Amino acid sequence: MPSKDTAKKYNEKDKNIFFRYFIITVVLGLVAVAILGSAFKIGVREKKEWLKVAEELKLPDLLVNPARGNIYSSDGRMMATSAPKYYMYIDFKAEGFALDSFRNSRYNNVDSLAYYLSKKLKNRTQAGYREHLLKGLKTKKRQYPVYEGRVSYADLKEIKTFPFLRLHRNRSGFYTKEMMQRQKPFDMLASRTVGDIYSEIDSGGVTKGKNGLELQYDSLLRGIPGLNSVQRVGGRWTNIVEVEPVNGMDLRSTIDINIQDLVEKALTDKLKEIDADAGTAVVMEVKTGAIKAITNMERVGQGRYAETLNHAVADEIEPGSTFKVASMMVAIEDGVVEPETPVDVGDGTYTYANQRLADHNSNRGGYGLISAEKAIWYSSNIGVAKIILKGYERNPKKFVEGLHRIGMDADLRVEIPGAGKPKLRRPGDRYWSKTSLPWMSFGYEVQIPPIQTLTFFNAIANDGKMVRPMFVKDILKNEKVVKHFDPETVIPKICSERTLKIIQQMLYNVVNYKDPTPARRDGTGMPARSEVISIAGKTGTALIASGGVYRTSGYNVSFCGYFPYEDPLYTCIVVISRPRIGFPSGGLMCGTVVREIAEKTIANCTVSDLKKMPDDSLKAPYPEIKNGDYAALKNVMKGLKIKAGEAAPVNSGYVTATGNDRGITLKELPLTGNLVPNVVGMGAKDAVYALENCGLRVSLSGRGRVVSQSVKNGSRAVPGQTVTLTLKE
Repeated sequence: MPSKDTAKKYNEKDKNIFFRYFIITVVLGLVAVAILGSAFKIGVREKKEWLKVAEELKLPDLLVNPARGNIYSSDGRMMATSAPKYYMYIDFKAEGFALDSFRNSRYNNVDSLAYYLSKKLKNRTQAGYREHLLKGLKTKKRQYPVYEGRVSYADLKEIKTFPFLRLHRNRSGFYTKEMMQRQKPFDMLASRTVGDIYSEIDSGGVTKGKNGLELQYDSLLRGIPGLNSVQRVGGRWTNIVEVEPVNGMDLRSTIDINIQDLVEKALTDKLKEIDADAGTAVVMEVKTGAIKAITNMERVGQGRYAETLNHAVADEIEPGSTFKVASMMVAIEDGVVEPETPVDVGDGTYTYANQRLADHNSNRGGYGLISAEKAIWYSSNIGVAKIILKGYERNPKKFVEGLHRIGMDADLRVEIPGAGKPKLRRPGDRYWSKTSLPWMSFGYEVQIPPIQTLTFFNAIANDGKMVRPMFVKDILKNEKVVKHFDPETVIPKICSERTLKIIQQMLYNVVNYKDPTPARRDGTGMPARSEVISIAGKTGTALIASGGVYRTSGYNVSFCGYFPYEDPLYTCIVVISRPRIGFPSGGLMCGTVVREIAEKTIANCTVSDLKKMPDDSLKAPYPEIKNGDYAALKNVMKGLKIKAGEAAPVNSGYVTATGNDRGITLKELPLTGNLVPNVVGMGAKDAVYALENCGLRVSLSGRGRVVSQSVKNGSRAVPGQTVTLTLKE
């Protein structure tokens, strides 16, 4: 037990410690109060003053450009993407422009800069660039182009390291203007449908669509710009992103690149063959209305064609004889005519209301007395006109209402901006005349965009259901679908089931009817007939009006149909304008293109089960095997489950292989170090390895397996000697 003195000593010590803690607590409390007071003063009383100071240490906000969304094909292949491009300028009146360095610096003068620019850009010599830059200095322009073209971001990064340009912007005066270039990996394929953009980034920090899907879906593709400010932090200017940009969404189109490619080639080849002004071809999926291919080729030079306008959706043209199908459908539906109803077209000429109508064979005496269905097979203007006059001459309004009922002027709400609208004349209209009814019946005095005609024929193929043409199937964000577009029905049933079957049979015979008589009056679509796939459709030929007058100087020829006839998958229309070589014919010129498209499209999408296919009579029992490395050959044959017999043990590591119906026999290929080996029958890899192991050099000619060697096998190997091997498939 401690003494009283010791206890007293401890009590005094405790009091001292407590007093010190008390002092420290008071001091810390006062500091905390001071901090809170200062914070209150700065945050409340002096808030405006400090915010003003902060603003002085911050440069104005800058827009951060968002990435424009991509456009893909139906299978996800890139059809349009954005890449920034830059114009380069020098401000020769910049406040801190380093004039002395530009003229006299050892490493950053105009001569060094001219050398590097010339080497990189290759549009001027070094002397040419020196003269160009000194001219800018002399004129003191604020926006003097370093280079007239645009450069990529990667090139710009390199150019910024060039002499003088690597100095700070205020000293070099160097600055850039960003532009956005839309790149299309598949070049012109469906280019007008995909569309273009304005390359200049607008004041809002985004790019804007110019036409096509780029314009239609511009609000989704362009994104939302962000905000970026430059603030002074710790004595340095620092970029701070205040609002992150929102990149544009992506589109997955309905375009099938493979079908698009073959459609464009088939059409372009035909345009060159007949020296036409322009042509359009569109392929639509029957059940969904998805546009799988669309091409619009126009002459841009002698023998050269490119996409300039989207004629398929924009052109309001007189369709000609393809319209006869609509007239016949209305007449059958209204009970005006039956397929077997006779109609006399005489010698191929007919006068009505002082206007002469003619059939395409009027110079050969016409068709005489034919049935109504043959008026479609033979594409008789007079036959269809007489049928329509018989049923609607006293009430033409009923005929026009029938055309409306079957969807010939339906609003398809086509996704491509600038799409044309179908126009049907009506009794009482300004331009309605006595001849309007018969001329409308075979496709004149009406304006129908090709996409409208295609949609009507697609409805015939689709059991009467008219679906809206569809160009986009999905909208994506970060590779995830945010909106999917389903097929949209425009008219559930364009006509009765009976009428539909009659029309379908007529379209089949347009292409496939073979006249058994010596007259050889085949269907006008006979050139579209295929031996490998059944096609149904209708030809069309129409004079092109100019100033309200029809002249013989130009025709639009067309063919619209679907395939396969028994179970339609696709509908296709081809329209060719002003062919110069050959007699204008929808069958010969457009039907042949549709046939090629149909055959290649079906071939591309036909998948055969090899296991169920009968063996080829020429089928080899075993694959052809090359001579060569024993271990590698055994490994491959094991993987293919091919049994092989060995004539004798293999010691050299190389074998020859022979095969017959009974199997594969491997025989050792002896190798002696000082003798040239026999490499005939080997592949290039094994042959080169075997020869180089002997110290020989090898020269190869051809591809496949070795068929000869320049140095005879078995001869003495001379190190460094070259052996030439000839290979053939």
